[in-house]
Amino acid sequence: MTTPHPTTGRVSNDATNHVPGGTPCHALRGVALVVGLVACSGPSAAQPAGDPVTLTRVGGGLLRPTGIAHAGDGSGRLFVVEQAGRIRILEGGALRPVPFLDISSRVSCCGEQGLLSVAFPPGFAAKRHFYVDYTNTTGTTVVSRFRLTADPGVADPASEEVVLTVAQPFANHNGGQLAFGPDGYLYIGMGDGGSGGDPLNNAQSGTTLLGKLLRLDVESATQPYAVPASNPFRGNPNFRPEIWALGLRNPWRFSFDRSTGDLWIADVGQNAWEEVNVQPVASPGGENYGWRLMEGAHCYDPNPCSPTGLVLPVAEYDHSLGCSITGGFVARGPAPVRLAGAYVYGDFCSGRVWTVRPQGSSFVNELIITTPYGISAFGEDEAGSLYLADYGGGALYRFDAGECMLACTAVVPAAAERGATVSVAATAEPTSCASSPTWDWDFGDGGPHAATPTASHAWANRGTYTWRLTATAGTTTCTRTGTIVVGAAPRRTLTAH
Repeated sequence: MTTPHPTTGRVSNDATNHVPGGTPCHALRGVALVVGLVACSGPSAAQPAGDPVTLTRVGGGLLRPTGIAHAGDGSGRLFVVEQAGRIRILEGGALRPVPFLDISSRVSCCGEQGLLSVAFPPGFAAKRHFYVDYTNTTGTTVVSRFRLTADPGVADPASEEVVLTVAQPFANHNGGQLAFGPDGYLYIGMGDGGSGGDPLNNAQSGTTLLGKLLRLDVESATQPYAVPASNPFRGNPNFRPEIWALGLRNPWRFSFDRSTGDLWIADVGQNAWEEVNVQPVASPGGENYGWRLMEGAHCYDPNPCSPTGLVLPVAEYDHSLGCSITGGFVARGPAPVRLAGAYVYGDFCSGRVWTVRPQGSSFVNELIITTPYGISAFGEDEAGSLYLADYGGGALYRFDAGECMLACTAVVPAAAERGATVSVAATAEPTSCASSPTWDWDFGDGGPHAATPTASHAWANRGTYTWRLTATAGTTTCTRTGTIVVGAAPRRTLTAH
């Protein structure tokens, strides 16, 4: 018997699931992702050469953080979910001492149970209510609505209105993610009910909510919720009408691209493969992501199997690179530029962070950074900046652009003839810079400057001139200076015939 990694969807009686954090390079054995090769990144906190991404610590003092959210109310606050049953507010770089919500007495913790997420509806500032997902003291999944007190920084624990309960046959694989989609409906991630290998085949059964993504209308007059008329299985007697998609093992974080509305789902694997799935915004729902027929893009039970009718992942990695995926967000914020438009996700066990982005008809995956953190959650603020939570360290980190560094060279001859056209050339090597270099050649004779890396110039008069090259990327500059001696042009000799 082994102890599961908290919040990761690891099976408690499966010793093969566990991979130590900080997997060394020699253990990678050249393993490839389905969408591209993953380069070995070296020891903890290493990143590929020239990588512009860094992590800035923005808050600490948290206890087992499992979720990060913003309220969309213009306040700039971050709401951090703690597994034991509290929601904390990070504001102005400081953690407020009084919890936003404390329902610890109602929550079973920890392992894979606990308070797992919070979601704020559109128009929260006026509505003054929000939703949480937790496992209660009997292990049942509960989705509830809570309301604010007169203080916008404190919710009323007594205001709970239960929206949905789902009995859990085992203690693990609870899913727990809540998010409002661009359609205004609440999406709920449900794990397959736990144990190992989905022994009840819940993920493929239409009669249970386990192993599914649900879609509910919780903001209408119908209470506790209404089923949207556009849900794909509404009216089908073989499926619960709340189901939006099926075939999930333990969706540990899904999110909507704030620009396109596409839905990205990270699903924790069984013994071998972690996966990323994408659902386009125009999808009518009803996708089957394959579990337990498949783990990632590989047959699981039965084996062999047929993938007909299943939606396969756009990215996957095996357990030499980590052991439990944590889903993130498509980067749409101000920095770092390298992440722009890419889905950012990581692994709880190895601390690795990757991006995956569409390229033509396929997807390209890239290792961005290897951290020493147990990545339990990603989040974004109202401006779109990305964050991750370190479960064991109890801290939040923001993704920032690394310091821009610029190296440059200039090639200018030491001497030239007066009036002759001379070619000059420059190169620059920017590292972690958000923009390409701009150029300025000052030839030292008061004449026009050149604004291209290669240029030509003619000095009209004899003398020694000091030239200067300036390359600029953002606020970073690189300069090179030197002298050129300009002499008289050689006399021409005329020969009479």
